[in-house]
Amino acid sequence: MLPLLPTTLVGSYAQPDWLIDRKKLAGRFPPRVRASELWRVAPEWLEQAQDDATLLAIREQERAGLDIITDGEIRRESYSNRFATALEGVDIDNPGTALDRSGHPNPVPRVVGKVRRRHPVELRDVQFLRANTDRVIKVTVPGPYTMSQQAQNDFYKDEEEMAMDYAAAVNEEIKDLFKAGADIVQIDEPYMQARPEKARRFGLKSLNRALDGVTGTTAIHLCFGYAAIIHERPPEYSFLAELAETRVNQISIETAQSSLDCSVLKKLPGKTIIVGTLDLSKPEIETPETVAARIRRALSHINADRVVVAPDCGLKYLPRESAFGKMKAMVAGAHLVRSELQGAR
Repeated sequence: MLPLLPTTLVGSYAQPDWLIDRKKLAGRFPPRVRASELWRVAPEWLEQAQDDATLLAIREQERAGLDIITDGEIRRESYSNRFATALEGVDIDNPGTALDRSGHPNPVPRVVGKVRRRHPVELRDVQFLRANTDRVIKVTVPGPYTMSQQAQNDFYKDEEEMAMDYAAAVNEEIKDLFKAGADIVQIDEPYMQARPEKARRFGLKSLNRALDGVTGTTAIHLCFGYAAIIHERPPEYSFLAELAETRVNQISIETAQSSLDCSVLKKLPGKTIIVGTLDLSKPEIETPETVAARIRRALSHINADRVVVAPDCGLKYLPRESAFGKMKAMVAGAHLVRSELQGAR
């Protein structure tokens, strides 16, 4: 049983400096194609090193007191490229180009045939996580709409057709992740916020296709971009209320750095909201009172039993000591508000 206001990560956690070149990681946009140059460990030892670093991430989440544990996405160069480059129909040796959400050209997978899932991509990740914690676990997968925006289409008649095949691949992956022991599977769809017009046209359709026949607890994450890279934050989401009628159970949003007007949460009845409460644009650790104030801001518009407490996204870009301290402050802040609510009953 999860407590009131359970705590979790969006997905990623800070990778150790001995595992990944953090200066290279922070000095570029998130890779869409493979970026093996980021790893500090030789290929023949990389999986073992990633396992060890994942164990560290699990234990640090447990020590901080998180209720829902992720694998920290430790094995990933970015949230999306590990899955996106494992699919059939994608030429990863001869990448294409697409504009990032900031408007800059970025190397991306080039789609040259029908997109299909060859095999489970994150299955071992979930099995490893499940074997190493007895807490509720969550795993993330990149969303079909976002992957369609992070690819060069040299095969399909249009982006919608491509997104629907990405959705079929994600659907197969999600079902296998639940079979492997995942309690929650989260679909990351940042481009729904970045490109809302196309999201309305076919992003929602691809999301529902990705969730077709899925029976476990599902989440979707929308964000304004990593705070370490995208510094401007709008005061509101350009795409959010549209998710009210989708099949997804939980919606993960950022509220901390943007000081988001949380009244929009009234437009999402029946959904659990994963509320971002840590500002990741700076390494300074918030006080529990600051986190508690951000939680209360959301509770003005939504009942506490529909709130999960999380950071804004991009924890992987912070120093580990800062990431751990922020997690502890978040847990303490949630405890403050939980005690207030339970004391008022």
